[in-house]
Order: sequence, then C-alpha cells, then structure tokens
Amino acid sequence: LEAKAKERGVTFLLPTDVVVADKFAADANTQTVSVENIPDGWMGLDIGPDSVKTFQDALADCKTVIWNGPMGVFEMEKFAAGTEGIAHSLAGITKTGTTTIIGGGDSVAAVEQLNLGSEMSHISTGGGASLELLEGKQLPGVAALDEA
Repeated sequence: LEAKAKERGVTFLLPTDVVVADKFAADANTQTVSVENIPDGWMGLDIGPDSVKTFQDALADCKTVIWNGPMGVFEMEKFAAGTEGIAHSLAGITKTGTTTIIGGGDSVAAVEQLNLGSEMSHISTGGGASLELLEGKQLPGVAALDEA
C-alpha cells in the first residue's frame, strides 16, 4: 500500500507511536512507545499522542472524510484517547463544512459513546458494505432491489 500511494502521489499515514499494554485488559500496565520499539510480549492497543496530532493535522483541511474503524480499543479507558481525539477533530471540521462519514459498527459505537453522532454528516453501520459501495462493487442487497 505504501508503494502504491507513493506511485500515485498520495499521502499515506501510519501511526508513529502507540500505547502498548502487557495484557488485553482494562487494568493492564501501559506505556507509550514508538512503533519500532514495542516491547516483546506487549501489544499495541491505541495510537499514541504524536500519531493523534499527525492525523488531526492531516484532517484539518479535508473536504470529505470517511472514517471506518476506531484508532484503538476505545471501550477501555486507557486505550480510548486516540479514537476520542480523532472523533472530536471530525466533529470540529464538520462544523466548518467538511463532510464526515462514519462507517462501521465500532466507529459508530465510538462516536455515539462520545455523544458526537449528531455532529457528523452521516453515520452508517454498514462499514464493509460502505467501503465496497465506494469501490464501485455491486452490493447484493442493492442488486436485489434493482431486480424487484
């Protein structure tokens, strides 16, 4: 994907830092590290603050944003900051005219948990289906309606 983006002159952002945990649990020990320095036996469960800022800066002048998938395990407070930061940024840029489309059950749940659903342009629980529709693929449910 990085090579394809480069060929097409598209900016492709990946996290540079992550919040890691020694177990998948709300009471896990955590630390923020660069993506190159995740300790053995630890797992990345959220994007780190530098990544949040990078993504927020990139989103600031977008005209349309399609968000599918939270930034981390937002259901656990220790791993929610990335998702919360991006959600609040999207709500803010929606107010300035950006079209924000939230797709997928987890993304919708995160936005609703933060009481930001009404501040987005559109919310769809059909995450994978939404992406396939944007790719131009024929959706079986839509095809069936066309045949009726």
